Amino acid sequence: MYGFVSGIVRVLKKIVPEPIVDALRPLYHGALAVCMAAAYGFPARRLTVLGVTGTKGKSTTAEMLFAILRAAGHRTALVSTIRFAIDGDSEPNRRKMTLPGRGFAQAFMRRARRAGCTHLVIEATSESVLQFRHWFLGLDGLVVTNIQREHLERHGSFEKYVAAKRAIVAALERSPKPHRVLVANEDVPESRAFLTARVPRAIGFSARELGDLSGDDARAAFTYAGTRFTLPLPGTFNALNALAAVKLAEALGIAPSLSAGALAALPPVRGRTERVDAGQDFLAVVDYAHTPDSLRALYGAFPNRRKICVLGNTGGGRDRWKRPEMGRIADEACAEVILTNEDPYDEDPRAIVDAMAAAMRRAPRVILDRRDAIRAALRAARPGDAVLVSGKGTDPFIMGPGGAKEPWSDAEVVREELERLPAQT
Repeated sequence: MYGFVSGIVRVLKKIVPEPIVDALRPLYHGALAVCMAAAYGFPARRLTVLGVTGTKGKSTTAEMLFAILRAAGHRTALVSTIRFAIDGDSEPNRRKMTLPGRGFAQAFMRRARRAGCTHLVIEATSESVLQFRHWFLGLDGLVVTNIQREHLERHGSFEKYVAAKRAIVAALERSPKPHRVLVANEDVPESRAFLTARVPRAIGFSARELGDLSGDDARAAFTYAGTRFTLPLPGTFNALNALAAVKLAEALGIAPSLSAGALAALPPVRGRTERVDAGQDFLAVVDYAHTPDSLRALYGAFPNRRKICVLGNTGGGRDRWKRPEMGRIADEACAEVILTNEDPYDEDPRAIVDAMAAAMRRAPRVILDRRDAIRAALRAARPGDAVLVSGKGTDPFIMGPGGAKEPWSDAEVVREELERLPAQT
């Protein structure tokens, strides 16, 4: 059914004028959401569905929940920016969207249910709200990691972006599931306001609850509910992601001690403070950080390292406001900054990096070829440094003009260039 609908849409796009498509788009998406849920038999009714939304931290929190649920003995599926998984089977998400449309979620839930899954963890984005993809998810629980400025051009304003996130909370309110739980970040005013939602349980989480917080650039540790948690991920932001996952799991009857064991053994989260090790005497890290707050958090996770930072600005034609801010943050935190191409779409890549450089006190190096930029950063590294490559994470393409897609993996390119270093020095 999913493939059939996708084929019809491709044909219609070629023959129906764009103005008509734009006018009918909301009706189309709404009708499609209803029809696809019905066509797949409303599979969410037979799953415990846990959503994760927020500006940053969604994928890591989803991975944490996935690990905890599996450790608790639940056969669990996952839909995230990084991958699609059904228990132990996993494939990378190469669709350039967190929650694909045209009934993907409904088709995936039915697959998961037929594979014996009882639980599903699914990321929900503000973009998915615009196309009604959050309808009929049948949420049992929802984590709101945080709300920060993002996607402002797409939504029209920060207020409308917040409203899109609130629509996901409203989907939890409307869900027919009887024991609905909302877990939201109390440290952010916008997400704290969501705790007034009409659900049986609304639970806040806060950095204040991270007892005895400690760590280094490889790990974070904290105490909650009398249990010591140790994560194989650095940074307070990852500790907060873990706290949110633990609190939702606790509301589902999973003891914090079990969650602690699952999180201590958490596999590396691809594209999220992901270390690439080829035997070099410095750190090489790939991260998705694409907002000012997430970039600041990434750099803050490596406080005692000299940092060489490679970054662009995610998405030509959008969120222009953050370009100088991203440049300023890198300028202040990094010993060396290399600005490079990321996803320019139909915009001039040089204009994007020039906007980033405008707020920098020091002139950055500008190397538009992303591989060349990564190679230069690795060559410049000294023993003990941290080379931080941000913005793409697990994004599988560099998006160019006219919809062009260049296959890409920051982690693979970093590894390839690290392996070439001995021959080049």
